[in-house]
Amino acid sequence: MHVHDLLQLDALDLTLLWGEDPLLAQEVSGVTATDLEDPARFLQSGELVLSGLVWWAPGDDREKVDRFVAALADAGAAALLAGEETHGTVPDVLVESCRAHRVALLAVPAHTTFRAITEAVYLRRWGDLSRRPAGHYALPENVRTELAGMLAGDAAPDALLDRAFAHLGGPACALLSATGRVIARTPAATGLTARQARRRLASGTGTTLRIEGDPGPYDAWFLHLHDTDDAPPRVLHEIAEVVAQYRHHEAARDTGARRAADVLLTLAATVTAERAALDAALHACGLPTDGPFRVVLAALDDTEPEQAVRALTEALRHATGAPFAAGLLPDGTAAAVVAVDTGAEADGEKVPSLGEIWPALHDCRPQAPLHAGMSGPAITGGDLNSALDQARYALSAARSAAPEGAGVTSVDDLTTLGALLSGVPAEVRAAFSNRVLGPLARGGSASHRMLLETLEVFLGQHGSWARTAEILHLHVNTVHYRIQRIETLTGRDLSRLDHKLDLHAALLCR
Repeated sequence: MHVHDLLQLDALDLTLLWGEDPLLAQEVSGVTATDLEDPARFLQSGELVLSGLVWWAPGDDREKVDRFVAALADAGAAALLAGEETHGTVPDVLVESCRAHRVALLAVPAHTTFRAITEAVYLRRWGDLSRRPAGHYALPENVRTELAGMLAGDAAPDALLDRAFAHLGGPACALLSATGRVIARTPAATGLTARQARRRLASGTGTTLRIEGDPGPYDAWFLHLHDTDDAPPRVLHEIAEVVAQYRHHEAARDTGARRAADVLLTLAATVTAERAALDAALHACGLPTDGPFRVVLAALDDTEPEQAVRALTEALRHATGAPFAAGLLPDGTAAAVVAVDTGAEADGEKVPSLGEIWPALHDCRPQAPLHAGMSGPAITGGDLNSALDQARYALSAARSAAPEGAGVTSVDDLTTLGALLSGVPAEVRAAFSNRVLGPLARGGSASHRMLLETLEVFLGQHGSWARTAEILHLHVNTVHYRIQRIETLTGRDLSRLDHKLDLHAALLCR
């Protein structure tokens, strides 16, 4: 398939904004969707790049646009397909940049989904393959016939890889996700931990092919052959195409599961949901009706909720054996209901172990803050609504702990006053701190800053006058004077436990 073939597909309704004939004649090797400012690490030569232009905003300088387009040009992208939905139109500055860097640019109208484009490319390429003369295939005819039958019979990916590589002697090959999840492997391939798999992908050793599809940065698939000499390149590419077809079928199955998950999450968000309806929704998602469950929320910098769902789904798939349903809440928040393994929880293991895999997810897109919050156990489906409230609070705490980074917080982790307060909205924390500390909160004078330091040390030393004096290099009488002054300014009595707690909480909320 070539770039100009896309313009002949009336169902897609694409518009050519810029592109010379030689560029439009380029062969398309795959499709990738991205809204990263610098997508270079996720691109391969010959790919169509789909972008909703979320990374761009009116007023951004030309340099930012040039960085994005230059990454596409350097990677050998076949064309950029820019969505019009975010901004209403494709900005002129992008057209100018594509012209300067010689990258073909097509506009995607709001009514055309990226998935429709991906499927069109995928089906066209496989149609081209089916019309090849037998001599144009690298895979033997009997192998291709068996693989086609296995795909039609919904064979597991392990079985597909085993058969695809059997005629080559069964070399060590693994199908890996971007976060190091081993999706499938041939019998000769050694078992890998997620960390070892990520190292393999990053090392550059062996041969790695990205599998076509419509993945985001968190759930891309890669076919990794440990030894570069174990399979001819043409054979490996044809096997990758078989895996791509398997993923296409899996995506179709996931669509039904996603609809069921969205129904369940809508009911979970409804305080008055009937138990019978919840049980039916749980059953439709393949979850038990008697629990216990945990609710997990994920947020990607308050943008791209679908990518947040993909990130959360990929993380949960690392917890093998823990069934879950992931989708969107009515307010657009990515969420999942996870069936809890009570035996694992009894051994102190949180299910899923999101904290371990979350850094790997963040590495897939390090410039995008990515957070998750997990509830405590919900015993029955009727408890999902309260578990959802817990997960929301835990998510807020995770964001507070690392606003520009990534992290996971469970309500089980909220074991200190500071941890508990971290889930309170920042505006509420600031208002509480300002009200309790009074003039000290503003720190407008050197004397107020000095009193604030004295209060912090005094509370940190559990109200010990002598230790406070020693740490601050003061006479005990001076400490007494300062504490009296603090009590006057705040209206609190530091001989009372509740007033000490008020001031301690106010300091934590700053």
